[in-house]
Amino acid sequence: MTDHRPSPPEPEECLTCSRVSRYKGGTLIAEDVHDDASHRKRLASGGYRPAWCPRCECRVLHVHDYVERQPLGERDLPMEIRIVRYICTSSACKATWRILPAFLPRHLWHRWQSVERTLFAGAPPPTPSTRVIPKRTVDRWHARLVSAARQLVVLLGACFGTVLETIAKRTGLDATRFELVEVHTQQAGPPPGRRLGNLGAIVHRLERGLRLM
Repeated sequence: MTDHRPSPPEPEECLTCSRVSRYKGGTLIAEDVHDDASHRKRLASGGYRPAWCPRCECRVLHVHDYVERQPLGERDLPMEIRIVRYICTSSACKATWRILPAFLPRHLWHRWQSVERTLFAGAPPPTPSTRVIPKRTVDRWHARLVSAARQLVVLLGACFGTVLETIAKRTGLDATRFELVEVHTQQAGPPPGRRLGNLGAIVHRLERGLRLM
């Protein structure tokens, strides 16, 4: 049966710009760190240090500094989350890399779980300490997820012979980002609360700078 739906709108430019060739360093996502306790343990042990510099492959990186993230939405969780940045020791490189735990989105003020709870049925329910998210913010998130997923589908489809290629084929080039998330959930099975974060981390790993939303 032919799909006669109108094509989804194009995504905002901030979601589609690669940073690989424009910036020396950037953000790396620790895809196995899903809660505050794991983050604090990794931070205290130095376990966030990359094995090599993604830009020049130098195998020695030192702590550069620490920055604070202040995610909104959950009063019973830490208001400030410490993020470590490393610097490549190669004199020809000096790239700096910020390491984010998987539960923190790039360029959003809330945790992934808060975003998912707001937009998806079946997400973990809010707690009494959950802050109300402004309607304007919710509308912006929704608009991003109903935009075209074509660029992301092509990216996943290039991972030949993997679950990601299967997800791309099942999603199709005319799908929205909402639909891509649903197909990824069906195929990969991330638990509630991690559906957006897991897929967002995969997208960023494949092409730094690209964003799910």
